[in-house]
Amino acid sequence: MLYNSTRDKSIHLKASEAVLKGLSDDGGLFVPESFPRLDRSLTELSQLDYNGLAYEVMKLFLDDYTEEELKDCIKKAYGDNFDDPDIAPLSYVDGSYYLELFHGPTIAFKDMALQILPHLLTTAAKKNGLNDEIVILTATSGDTGKAAMAGFADVPGTRIMVFYPEGGVSDVQRLQMVTQKGDNVSAVSVDGNFDDCQTGVKQIFNDREFKKELKDRGFCFSSANSINIGRLVPQIVYYVHAYCTLLSNEKIKDGDRINICVPTGNFGNILAAYLAKQAGVPIDKLICASNINNVLTDFFHTGVYDRKREFNLTMSPSMDILISSNLERLIYFISDRDDKATASFMSDLSEKGSYEITEKMKENLSDFLAGYSTEEDTASEIRRIYEDTGYIIDTHTSVASSVANRLKAGGQISEDEPLIIASTASPYKFARSIVGAIKGGTDAVSGSDLDMIDSLISLSDMPEPPATKEIRHADIRHDGHIAISEMKDTVRSFLKA
Repeated sequence: MLYNSTRDKSIHLKASEAVLKGLSDDGGLFVPESFPRLDRSLTELSQLDYNGLAYEVMKLFLDDYTEEELKDCIKKAYGDNFDDPDIAPLSYVDGSYYLELFHGPTIAFKDMALQILPHLLTTAAKKNGLNDEIVILTATSGDTGKAAMAGFADVPGTRIMVFYPEGGVSDVQRLQMVTQKGDNVSAVSVDGNFDDCQTGVKQIFNDREFKKELKDRGFCFSSANSINIGRLVPQIVYYVHAYCTLLSNEKIKDGDRINICVPTGNFGNILAAYLAKQAGVPIDKLICASNINNVLTDFFHTGVYDRKREFNLTMSPSMDILISSNLERLIYFISDRDDKATASFMSDLSEKGSYEITEKMKENLSDFLAGYSTEEDTASEIRRIYEDTGYIIDTHTSVASSVANRLKAGGQISEDEPLIIASTASPYKFARSIVGAIKGGTDAVSGSDLDMIDSLISLSDMPEPPATKEIRHADIRHDGHIAISEMKDTVRSFLKA
């Protein structure tokens, strides 16, 4: 399996090389040269535990890793660091299956990939004779930052710097990052929004002079964002696992179709579901759920991607994004792998702020449905599910639940096909919004975000996770705050330390 750049398919890299580079030199994202297919039946796969299934899926995409190397990476990633032996359990609530992706150490779905990425990267470095220290630069809208810092903390041969928007993450998310231990980690807040942070990181990646300067000092860049194929491939696993769980529990028969709804901002999580479908999982519709930063909803409805709009801070901050980086991979696929067209669309997005795909490409989006949830919709869905079932979902999961139930009520998705909703974070990460939704509005809550966690404990039978217990009295270790223009110099200073 070789990997091409979305902007130049003459580039051919092995999987480990693509994982190491993270982003192509031309600014494109790495994609598999063809879609691999599962080589065992889903019935057979349903007999495996999560780690066994992860190997069967990931070996298809990362085939230059030996069996021993890949299994070792998987073993290190998924074990006692997750609080559920099933790693990604399904909960049947209110007529849908909630795929709980928050049982890892930082209680968000990013753990599913970021617990394994450091091992994939360091293994790739050894395989390719790379002796440079790997420098991970990551922009975060909340969850990636902490999950990446936790995954890479004190991993030999790596350093990681995370940029997050000042005021653009929840207080729990911020505390998780700024208290992270590790001699090789740093988190810095930036004046601007997530898109500004992400653009700044990409500009650093594409700065050839700066890369050469650091190369001469023994450093090389890579990424922990979902632009790295090593982040994306592990996410495919949990969608295959969800289908297999339904099979093993005799909720479906092999070949029955399901629908999947994913709350998404950067488009990586739902793209993983798309790749699971290409690999042979019988998925009918992929439902892209957005908050009021609904640039993706408009794209799927019109074929026009237009980032020139108001940026909104919402109660689902990890989705407060107007430039969905992973959409570039889908654009490449639906254009029949036309690298020149993809490069042109991305140039238009950068220079003009928008682009419009062709009619043929629109036809190739038939796998997808899309919708968005207002702030009122999101809060009322949290309250409704809690009052009807006692189950508590976080704000991002509520966006997906709200959109999916609206489409189901409108007959756009079949009542006869099981609906899986990606539950992307623990409610404890967004306790203020959750308590406010359940109690009837933010006016009904007072106190710090940590006080809100106590309130949420009293409302639910969910035990407080270690991730939030840890931050209650942890020392602040990272208090940097910079302007966007200072990002490169901040990286330079970090690497001198």
